[in-house]
Amino acid sequence: MNIKELKKDKNSILIELKGESVSFANLIKEELWKDKNVEEAVVIKEHPYMDEPKLLVRTKKGTPITAIKKAVKTLQSQTKELHEEFKRDLKE
Repeated sequence: MNIKELKKDKNSILIELKGESVSFANLIKEELWKDKNVEEAVVIKEHPYMDEPKLLVRTKKGTPITAIKKAVKTLQSQTKELHEEFKRDLKE
């Protein structure tokens, strides 16, 4: 994955997630909405086959980059837990 910053100011950022699906971007968006400091989290996909997904994040407090990092860290923890459950429950 390659992250390209398209627009940034004090309380918002628009990034492009090159090489990722809109589903991946939606995972991050959904986790961002759980953060009380996030005012807006939107995934933008202008063309279903040609454009890369974009993520717009606007915060009430703190920086949008901090909010994204926090959301991604939480998702990493959740996927690690899921992986461990699969290993334990699906022994072959």
